[in-house]
Amino acid sequence: MTYPFTRRLFLAGLLSGTATSLWGEAPKTSLRPVARPTGQALKAAKPRAAAAAALIQEAQLGGRVAYSVIDVKSGLVLEENDAEKGQPPASVSKAVTALYALDKLGAGYRFKTRLMASAKPKNGVLEGDLILSGGGDPLLDTDAMAGLARALKAAGVREVRGTLRTYGGALPFAREIDSAQPEYVGYNPSVSGLNLNFNRVHFEWKRTGNTYTTTMDARSAKYRPQVRVARMSIAAREQPVYTYKDRGGYDDWSVSRKALGKSGSRWLPVRKPEAYAAEVFASFARSQGIVLKLGKPVNRAPGGVVLATHQSVQLRDILRDMLKYSNNLTAEVVGMAATAAFKGRGGTLRRSAQAMSHWAASSLGMKGAKFVDHSGLGSASRMSAQAMAKALARVHGNGVLKPILKPIAMRYENGNVNKGHPVKVMAKTGTLYFVSSLAGYATGPDGTELAFAIFAANEQKRSKINRASGERPAGSGTWNKRAKGLQQKLIERWGAVYGS
Repeated sequence: MTYPFTRRLFLAGLLSGTATSLWGEAPKTSLRPVARPTGQALKAAKPRAAAAAALIQEAQLGGRVAYSVIDVKSGLVLEENDAEKGQPPASVSKAVTALYALDKLGAGYRFKTRLMASAKPKNGVLEGDLILSGGGDPLLDTDAMAGLARALKAAGVREVRGTLRTYGGALPFAREIDSAQPEYVGYNPSVSGLNLNFNRVHFEWKRTGNTYTTTMDARSAKYRPQVRVARMSIAAREQPVYTYKDRGGYDDWSVSRKALGKSGSRWLPVRKPEAYAAEVFASFARSQGIVLKLGKPVNRAPGGVVLATHQSVQLRDILRDMLKYSNNLTAEVVGMAATAAFKGRGGTLRRSAQAMSHWAASSLGMKGAKFVDHSGLGSASRMSAQAMAKALARVHGNGVLKPILKPIAMRYENGNVNKGHPVKVMAKTGTLYFVSSLAGYATGPDGTELAFAIFAANEQKRSKINRASGERPAGSGTWNKRAKGLQQKLIERWGAVYGS
């Protein structure tokens, strides 16, 4: 642990901020600019904050706490602890994924989903197959399916004599992002070149007397088309709450009756994304008077005539939402699309993550960074706090990342937002059980900026997690709360020390 309290640091100006949304208390030392000491006063000046070692000990997290803080203007490393050792970064990985995608695809890149045919329809009749061709759009939703069906009718198609086929091969298929996660969690879906509703299906139940009514649908703000590609049955058991079986043509779920209560709903992952998208599109085509027979997927990129196209928003906007809501499917899709542009089509999710690791080392100087996915869901990824902070400082000048990071509201001890707080923060958080990460930029009232990364992980506690149960590990909630408290106190310390 080092605390380089040099004259250069004290002359660096106001350096303060936080990247946690749970600001427990106002800074004990004013963060407003003060006159800088000179001469003998400078020699006598001392940091007015608790020692970092004491703060770490007080948090009682066990495991390891690593952090690095850098003045973005000078590139000077202000303070570090265990900063060169790799830690699980959790969703902080998404910030690297965003940089990777922007570099390889460009901020204006748009994903396209097309309806294609081998030949133009004649007199409203398409003799061959209609192909729903995915381009990897992570935001493709049920409303877009309805729009494509309307566009197909507007193109003059009244009848399709072939079948509706799908193409999801624009990106390699992954059954799930991380095999260590419970089967039923919606944040661990399949990944494909054709993804609908983040590859999640909505399960809803209502009890009437002694019986339950259940629905599985692809709902959006406007529509709720029911689907058969994902099905649910109710079982007379206590545990497990959910079970899953692959029935070839559909996802077969069951749920414990005792776990349901009176009514409720949740999103479940989709393991057959192409069939899911095809079924939903066919239902909207039918509402336009076009009856479609479902056929087999195609293995090669289709050629021929484009009958209708749905285009996504620009990549920059997709990444802003990804960083705000920390959506895993979006991270995997944009990361794999970036690799396809970088290396060419092919490979797997893991190989794509390896490609991003190599890119991060060569382009961002992230020595030792190892990614197993693009979202941070896999706990085997490793990144050092020093590497992350240096990467943030390195890209700060080009202005591509900071504007799309999430603004973090400072809060009083009672939880209310302190709108007048002088420090402004743009950051990315990351959380797994017994892992808490935080990285971003803090801007003081005089404009001085810090790039920082804080990684805390207790691998011993993580090793005892019963992943099969799918339940929250005992103590993980309080551990995370203490980790967040430590993060804010460390940043509060930096404000007091370097802002004096």
